[in-house]
Amino acid sequence: MINISESAQGYFQRLLQSQGGDAVGIRLSAVNPGTPRADARLEFAEHGDLLGDEWAVECEGFTLYVDAPSAPYLDSADIDFVNNATGGQLTIKAPRIKGDQPAGDASLVERVQWMIESEINPQLASHKGRVALDSIGADGVVYLRFGGGCHGCGMADVTLKQGIEKSMMAKFPEVTAVRDATDHSTGAAPYIARG
Repeated sequence: MINISESAQGYFQRLLQSQGGDAVGIRLSAVNPGTPRADARLEFAEHGDLLGDEWAVECEGFTLYVDAPSAPYLDSADIDFVNNATGGQLTIKAPRIKGDQPAGDASLVERVQWMIESEINPQLASHKGRVALDSIGADGVVYLRFGGGCHGCGMADVTLKQGIEKSMMAKFPEVTAVRDATDHSTGAAPYIARG
């Protein structure tokens, strides 16, 4: 179940009153649930927006509708509103929204994908780069595709060998090597141009 503080309920009531009569409640959903990029989205709900399978949380003066596919990720969430000098701050704490790290018995693909999304891509984001899993061979070789600022970057080989491959092989004994499957000649905005 979702816990909505009295101050958050009052905040939502004021928002709904400012909308006039079209909105029937507040809709809560998870964006990119089960991933490190997960976030919560709040929006006004109108009759035409509702599919009928939402969780309906009855509050004082309004209904909070929780998107059905998002419900497992938003279960046990806390929504609060704290007044301050600039008006206030709404917070949503959803401990399950990012999902759980795959268990040790999960497939190598699932575990590698989790590592890419939770550890590698957040580091590459500082250079506007990212990697995506292309495939994993039967021999344990992981193939990655670089994107963003890493696509065509002159340091992609160093990033791959000194960073990604070392980390991945240390974490997963079944990984024998990590290879680049990217055509770097097509990179449009590399962080460091190839020389």
